[in-house]
Amino acid sequence: MKVMYSATLMTAAIALLVIGMPVPAFSEMMDMSMKGHGEGHGQMMEMDKMDDMMGMCMEHADEIGLTDDQIMKMKPVHNEMQKKQARFKADLKIAEIELREIMEVRDFDLEKAGSGVKRIEGIRTDHHLAMIRAMKEIRTLLTDEQFNKMKKMMSMKMAEKMSEKKPAKKMMQK
Repeated sequence: MKVMYSATLMTAAIALLVIGMPVPAFSEMMDMSMKGHGEGHGQMMEMDKMDDMMGMCMEHADEIGLTDDQIMKMKPVHNEMQKKQARFKADLKIAEIELREIMEVRDFDLEKAGSGVKRIEGIRTDHHLAMIRAMKEIRTLLTDEQFNKMKKMMSMKMAEKMSEKKPAKKMMQK
């Protein structure tokens, strides 16, 4: 009985140590995301790509061959998307701060932390879906030829961005 109690106590102590260790790592990860480094890079890049597409359509309207009517229909969609992007960043930052506050205490409430994580993911999902709807709306305004021109411009811009990032990565590896 005494051995069983001791083993249970030892297991509980080890579990507490193991469970307690990720907290600093998680808070560091949260700090990184607050600085823009730890955010879901795939999602953020995709949303940036959506915003770039709309911006490029507006910026290069002549090259793509947009009509005045198309531009007039795109402007409000683009402006609304920019507002949503600003709200998203603010809401996300607030939710991340609130999660960090929940987890600052040693014995934080796991349910509250879980709700915080779900809230953050909900904010991201809602925003991503709004961006996709806006992108769909813009694409319906483009002809096939205009869409192909825009796509080509986007791939050229992405290639430029990638070539700009490579030297920085090489410098960091040295």
